[in-house]
Amino acid sequence: MLIREAAPEDWSAIWPFFHAIVAAGGTFPYPLDLSSDLGREWWILAAPNRTVVAVDEAGTVVGTANMTRNRPGNGAHVASASYMVDPAQHGRGLGRALAEYTLDWARANGYRAMQFNAVVANNHHAVKLYRSLGFDIVGTVPEAFHHPVDGYVGLHVMHRPL
Repeated sequence: MLIREAAPEDWSAIWPFFHAIVAAGGTFPYPLDLSSDLGREWWILAAPNRTVVAVDEAGTVVGTANMTRNRPGNGAHVASASYMVDPAQHGRGLGRALAEYTLDWARANGYRAMQFNAVVANNHHAVKLYRSLGFDIVGTVPEAFHHPVDGYVGLHVMHRPL
């Protein structure tokens, strides 16, 4: 697997799994009917932020991540990132590879920490992955996410120093 900078033409490969993940409503606080144009605007970030894709041996885009500062101004020393992996590719270590890539990017760019502001509390796979990478749950906002199956669940704020 190769992780590389996302090119504009990658959106057509990202959109099908991006759309499926968002429309399922279980992991991202995006509108379920998010359009491709708005999805691209929100996901493909301009420099100095970064958006990457994970590409398999056949050249197929199988995952993506974006990286940014968590807050502007006096909070700009903390990075943040988001990840999407094609559900057909789950269990292959793509999420871990993308997360490790973003941590390396943050370190190389002088960030002091990485923080995730909205990890859905019942997204057990993501929480387990992030904890294994050294993130701690520093708080949970009760009932801040309306899950399509489980109803109102918490959103974790997760943090790790770099």
